[in-house]
Amino acid sequence: MLGPQTIRLRPVTAALSAVSAYALRVAPPYSAQTWHHDGYGNMVAQVVFDQKVTFFDITVELQTDLTPRDPLNFVVQEEALHWMHRPVQEPGFIQPFYGLEEREQALKPYFAPVQTGPQLQKFLQSWTAQAPTETVAMLIALNRALAARIRYQVRLVPGVWSAEETLERETGSCRDSAWLLVALLRELGFAARFVSGYLIQSCMNGEGVEALTCDLHAWAEAYLPGAGWIGFDTTSGLLTAQAHVGLAATVMPEEAAPVSGLLDACQAEMDVTMQAQRLFA
Repeated sequence: MLGPQTIRLRPVTAALSAVSAYALRVAPPYSAQTWHHDGYGNMVAQVVFDQKVTFFDITVELQTDLTPRDPLNFVVQEEALHWMHRPVQEPGFIQPFYGLEEREQALKPYFAPVQTGPQLQKFLQSWTAQAPTETVAMLIALNRALAARIRYQVRLVPGVWSAEETLERETGSCRDSAWLLVALLRELGFAARFVSGYLIQSCMNGEGVEALTCDLHAWAEAYLPGAGWIGFDTTSGLLTAQAHVGLAATVMPEEAAPVSGLLDACQAEMDVTMQAQRLFA
């Protein structure tokens, strides 16, 4: 038996990559399917089965615009052009440029502190001593520093490592390093959130022909007054762009899981296949 299953595989309305077509198919036949917005504005589906099942298939098809765009094509409000170091021993520090009460209230969940430890505090002390004072430059440099320090590995097991564990191991999956950046940003007083989505990339196959690849991916976003949510890919060290198609943006990583729900004790296997192709150049 499957309990109600929540599926977070529909691009967010505010996704910068324009999605022109979308379809979701679920099998076997279910007794009910509903769509709704979660507490963060993500569009999620819920399916309910009233009979026992021997398989659970989810198929997604979408068309998205991959026209290159400049990820730095945004304007930050003047008061947010420079960031401030966190005052010593001041808990719950928030960057002063979030000062407008209505803005701070809307962003309040994204300031929630993440459990930290000596590794993270040591990293921050060292980092802030030489970090750029200009806000965007600092965020870009911090993202690059994590990409250089955290060696990427594929982890096909559930869960996200703590920020402390990822720093200590100096390795992790995309979701581990993305959560680490969220933790660091919140410690620095920034509104930050965790994002899961698709990453579509171009590569050359063995025959020298261009091919597209598509994978589930994770990254972090910081909110900057005037610019909105800006994405940082801790795996590549780059800002997110047209190849990043966001599916769920949340306060905590587990709230962005592509699929979640209850399952009876059973023997189960999981398989994921993704394909991408150009409709036109």
